[in-house]
Amino acid sequence: MRNKFADAIYEIAKTDDRICAIVADISPAGSMVNFREDFPERFVNCGVAEQAMIGIAAGMALNGMRPFCYTIATFSLFRPFEMVRDDLCYQNLPVTVIGMGAGVIYSTLGGTHHTMEDVAVASAIPNMTVLAPCDPNEMWTATEWCATQSHGPVYMRLGKAGEPDLTSAALDPFAIGKIRCLKKGSDIAILSYGITVAMAAEISETLEKQGQSVSLYSCHTIKPLDRDGIASVLAEHKHVVVIEEHVPHGGLGSRVKEIAFDTRTSARLDCYSLKDEFIHCYGSHQELLAEHGLSPSAILTSINS
Repeated sequence: MRNKFADAIYEIAKTDDRICAIVADISPAGSMVNFREDFPERFVNCGVAEQAMIGIAAGMALNGMRPFCYTIATFSLFRPFEMVRDDLCYQNLPVTVIGMGAGVIYSTLGGTHHTMEDVAVASAIPNMTVLAPCDPNEMWTATEWCATQSHGPVYMRLGKAGEPDLTSAALDPFAIGKIRCLKKGSDIAILSYGITVAMAAEISETLEKQGQSVSLYSCHTIKPLDRDGIASVLAEHKHVVVIEEHVPHGGLGSRVKEIAFDTRTSARLDCYSLKDEFIHCYGSHQELLAEHGLSPSAILTSINS
């Protein structure tokens, strides 16, 4: 997804001279190198100065540009939080903050590089739109929207590399502010976002082999959340499952629980997330997820209980 994002803004920048890339201590690769070489006046590497990155982007946006701020998620949102809030959101400027490698993808680098609470933090800020595409195709469409149609600040949560195609056969088109049905069933519905949709798809396939009819949804827009769409999912299924690579508080699970309460749903609702703790486990991304209880086997055992 990281490389496809670079491809996307490079292609868009060829025909839109408002597009600019501002990075913080990320070594350009692939199309980002092409962007730097072909549009040097629209490329800035701020180094380890993320607060400056956000301030520069705000100034560019005030002068009609469409900046993309790009670095590892913990440093694109947490380190310059005050500038994101005051420079971008308070002034409602069309700047996209890219959180690359969100969740606990950077497993071996420890808690300083684990972006476990970004959805809650970004969603709490007025004027901020929060996106989490599940595969390169959704990411490309979301990037085009950020570059051309967004009217305010956006935080976009991305994976890193190797994400599978999950949406080429989707039943619904990609639309900001709407959940997207990837496949339709009648018994269990699974809601997820970002790269965790791949795990949700794996779980759905196992449930189908067990005789269940399963719906799968990409909730790529966390804010504004599609309350009506989620309410319909709760009404149409007897069992709804939320899976997210995020702490329990302030993520999609919390919001779905609110909607379930407001609509007095009778559906069984199970939410699976990261634990509310920093887990000191040195290992791969999948190994760290398993330590948090986010593995297909653990979730399937719980669903079937």
